[in-house]
Amino acid sequence: MGQPRPDILTQSGIYFNFHQPEPWMVKIEDIAHGLSHVCRFAGQCRKFYSVAEHSVYVSLVLPPHLQLYRLLHDASEAYVGDVTAPLKRLLMNYKPIEDRAQRAILDRFGLLDIPRPEVKEADLRMLATEQLQLMPAHDDEWALIAGIKPYNKTIECMPPEQARGFFMRRFEELTNGAFS
Repeated sequence: MGQPRPDILTQSGIYFNFHQPEPWMVKIEDIAHGLSHVCRFAGQCRKFYSVAEHSVYVSLVLPPHLQLYRLLHDASEAYVGDVTAPLKRLLMNYKPIEDRAQRAILDRFGLLDIPRPEVKEADLRMLATEQLQLMPAHDDEWALIAGIKPYNKTIECMPPEQARGFFMRRFEELTNGAFS
């Protein structure tokens, strides 16, 4: 038996290589499909809630020039899965793999990876919103301590096919079909 291959076969039939991901390996349909099947919070929320749905919600609360970037901010998770932040910090090799995947995705869609305070704030506010609605009651009041105000938004918890369509419609809206 040899070494395992450093790639995965996507639902579109393209192999995505983790060592050397290239923009041509990236298809928005694979991203939408993958993210719609990946549950936030390592699946530990009350109901299934996909990364695709999360990504659309966050894209809707930012200024237009940041919306596509925000829609795709977790796109690498379509290939590498959603690893919780505490576990990511323990897995030394994970972050470089995730970063390479994200770079190929951003390159595919002509986006720069520019961290901006308003992007981080939107993500934290959405996290506070999600935790409030989707997680069991707990004594961790990090959002209140940090002064993070949840959005006045109801999380729908769409099934995967609905979340996939929601994500694809948002992508088409933001790109006007430029990447079809």
